Amino acid sequence: MDQANSAPLSATEQREARRLRFLPWERAAVDLDHPAHLARKAELRRACGAELAETSYIAEDAAIFTESLAVGERSWIAGHALVRGDVILGEDCSINPYACVSGKVTCGNGVRIASHASIVGFNHGFDDPDRPIHRQGVVSIGIVIGDDVWIGANCVILDGVTIGNGAVIAAGAVVTQDIPALAIAGGVPAKVLRSRGAPARKSGIGEIEDRLVRLGQKAREQWPDILARWKAPDGYESLEADGIRRPAIRHLCDAIEIAAGFGHLPPGLDPSQTVERLQGLQDRETGLFPEAHSRLQDRALREDPKALYNVLSVGYVLELLGSGPRHPIQAVQINAQELEQWLSALPWSSRAWYSGSVVDAIGTAMYFNARYFGIKGPRQALFEWLSRNANSVSGLWGEPTALEGWLQPVNGFYRLTRGTYAQFGMPLPHSHASLETVHLNYHNHKGFVAEKYNACNLLDTIHPLTLIARQTDYRRTDGEAIARRLISRALNRWRDGEGFPFADGGEPSLQGTEMWLSVIHLAADFLGLADQFAFVPKGVHRTAIPGLGL
Repeated sequence: MDQANSAPLSATEQREARRLRFLPWERAAVDLDHPAHLARKAELRRACGAELAETSYIAEDAAIFTESLAVGERSWIAGHALVRGDVILGEDCSINPYACVSGKVTCGNGVRIASHASIVGFNHGFDDPDRPIHRQGVVSIGIVIGDDVWIGANCVILDGVTIGNGAVIAAGAVVTQDIPALAIAGGVPAKVLRSRGAPARKSGIGEIEDRLVRLGQKAREQWPDILARWKAPDGYESLEADGIRRPAIRHLCDAIEIAAGFGHLPPGLDPSQTVERLQGLQDRETGLFPEAHSRLQDRALREDPKALYNVLSVGYVLELLGSGPRHPIQAVQINAQELEQWLSALPWSSRAWYSGSVVDAIGTAMYFNARYFGIKGPRQALFEWLSRNANSVSGLWGEPTALEGWLQPVNGFYRLTRGTYAQFGMPLPHSHASLETVHLNYHNHKGFVAEKYNACNLLDTIHPLTLIARQTDYRRTDGEAIARRLISRALNRWRDGEGFPFADGGEPSLQGTEMWLSVIHLAADFLGLADQFAFVPKGVHRTAIPGLGL
């Protein structure tokens, strides 16, 4: 602004005015009423119809290019801040130096915006790949920031976001979705870390952290002895559902996954011989992995649960050994109509868990085909069918049963989403609804008791909670309570030198040990404590997302 007509300032007054441009909280009435400041405000009122309270302050070096501006009492915009678009500041707000507020942005009272924050209340059009982005115009939904909000340095807040009253956005966060009132959010993308007034997690090791560390130490020290307990001349054997000890390819894979979770291979395992053995299981015609070579035709083999599960079990272990399937999995290389017929014929109303397990195998087969053979396959058709058939009320696939309620659909939801949405990095279609149903199932079964407190039921609870948390923090506090409960019980369920039983009251097994270690890792991950647990699942129950997309 032109200060030619203002009264000359003394050296002291000049120094104070310069500090005021960057430290406006030191303002005094004489500064607010300085002729140069009043002239700036008058020009803004003339140029864009700005509504500026008498006690508001606009620094000389602030860059103001607004279509509409409202600044409430005791609110200020510091030097080198950029404000453009349609901006409303309530009372007692501040925009620090080098912050950028653009587009349609409405702030309540007491909003503090730190330096280098970028609040962008508009977005470029980019849907038409045949037109340059700069020619597609912009759209603006608008950003709404409630009262008493602190936005930290270097934050980015994107168009369409609402930030609730009393929220705190940590420095460097990128906010892409709504933040509830009194939440403390951080990260990229920003997630709710805790609520104001709730105690912060102790910097030292608390009870849950202590149990995690102790369990991890026990498992890391004892896993070679546990594997030796089940070692057989030609591989591994373990207890199965009927309580009988048998050899099986799954047990070999469980043993390798347990060792891999601690960064090792089972003692004495020959990787090249094991790869040859596992690859030799693959049926050349279908690409599936029956327990032993089978002459069953494609459709019959597609109904063999072991042949389907081994797509996961054997396939991931081959990856852990630095290899992969020998042949493409032809069973899923079918056209969209055949795929839909296969999916629609599954027993969703009575056996949703089994149906979800089949989808898990289909999705995983498509993953292997894409990764190792460059075959895209009918992935698009798979996700389109899943999207059409997801129940918008329950968020799941399948129906509850009279005997077990939502147990089958929830367990099937884990298997289905593990091999599809999680594996390909795709968002779930009805995240809030599915979260409600997972919690409902957990509470209807009283958190699972006796033999129902088993690796399947708890894995099929905590994995969905962890997966859904990547999309929303809805009901996060309830999920954290489940995760803490899981960890608090785990140390007492561990049997030294034997591992975990699959279910309460049972005997330890390789399957129970691998699955429960994975459950505890997931619970720790949900609580942000995964780095304090020694085991990281790297096979069937891994949490890393390849993110191949469609």
